[in-house]
Amino acid sequence: MTFDKAIHARFQVAWPGFNLDVELRLPGRGVTALFGHSGSGKTTLLRCLAGLERQSVGSLNFKGEVWQDDARGICRPTHRRPLGYVFQEASLFPHLSVRKNLDYGRKRVNGGHKVSLDHAVELLGIGHLLDRMPDRLSGGERQRVAIARALATSPELLLMDEPLAALDLKRKSEILPYLERLHDELEIPVCYVSHVPDEVARLADYVVLLSEGRVVAAGGLRETMARLDLPTAFTEDAGVVIEAVVADHDETYRLTRLDFPGGSVVVARRQESLGRRLRFRVHARDVSLALARAEGTSIVNLLPATVVEVADADTPALAWFGAMPIAMVRLISRIAIETAARFRIMTPVFLSFGRIAACRTIWSGGAFSSPLLPLRALRFWGIRAEESLFKCQNIGGQDHKIGDERDQKGGDHQPANHGHHGHDGDLGHQGGNTDDRGRC
Repeated sequence: MTFDKAIHARFQVAWPGFNLDVELRLPGRGVTALFGHSGSGKTTLLRCLAGLERQSVGSLNFKGEVWQDDARGICRPTHRRPLGYVFQEASLFPHLSVRKNLDYGRKRVNGGHKVSLDHAVELLGIGHLLDRMPDRLSGGERQRVAIARALATSPELLLMDEPLAALDLKRKSEILPYLERLHDELEIPVCYVSHVPDEVARLADYVVLLSEGRVVAAGGLRETMARLDLPTAFTEDAGVVIEAVVADHDETYRLTRLDFPGGSVVVARRQESLGRRLRFRVHARDVSLALARAEGTSIVNLLPATVVEVADADTPALAWFGAMPIAMVRLISRIAIETAARFRIMTPVFLSFGRIAACRTIWSGGAFSSPLLPLRALRFWGIRAEESLFKCQNIGGQDHKIGDERDQKGGDHQPANHGHHGHDGDLGHQGGNTDDRGRC
């Protein structure tokens, strides 16, 4: 994670019953996820970055340009900040076609176009929709048009406030690949608000964890999601992100082997070519551990490891292992406290998991315990896995590898509309149909 031309932000906002007090140094490129539960201050912080929060006090330095410094009486108004804002609802002009909605954003650009309209249309895959009216679009199509309209303004910073929150699971799965393309093909820094860990795992490079208006943690995606001291932030969706390379395809059994520093995993057949980098996620709830290598089981993703840390928690807790000292690849798991005594620090163990979630291409540069039991976290230091660990029983006279990949499923989130004074509600409409013109 590079901080060349970083974004420095410091804001304080006081509302009845809620206070935001943050100081951040964000990378000047890539996707920064503002993550936290509802009411944690994610949208309020995003509005501060946009200059929309009238009650904010602080400063904002964007890559060396001062957008706000209240101590010196400096505040660049929202319409003069080169940014795009995508709200939870698409908020397209209903009387304009898709093409004219895009033109509305493009015509308001002063200076050169950093993202051409044709490029925005191609990135979001909306070329066949240009002559349609908004009421003839699906929810996912409307949101893709809204994102393209924000890009048509040639922003230097793109702010996205839970753009998938109003979509059902099918529409979310349709739009996520387009968001990944934005991440991989554009150098525009993105601040992306979400409370869904799998969205963060797929899209983010840097994570800011908010709780009750304060920054609880901030750092690179892999390091932050594997931290042992943040067990309640990700709840049931806790897990780690690992970057790997497509190493082999088994065309007979439609399997793919992914190699990463310290080991390998087998998943259902991927379309990517050999050598392509992938990012995949393993949930803590899907990782089990044993004192001996399991025999006669269908779970064959098996890694030798050593327990290096144990931590107690009142709620389902987390753990990690580092696969190699250089790469620091980590897995986390959770077990019932009554069984944790078997796995003392430096105990050799075998980690097994059959599920790989949130698998995505990088274009650039098991068992779980009863929820009624108190749980304990375990952290592991792994050893490079041998190829033989991924072979299963003899089938038809040959050793074959077995993998399993399922799509991560989650329920729809229907955000509450808290109005202007809310913390994380729908806070306006794109296109100027609002009297909220910013604080400056």
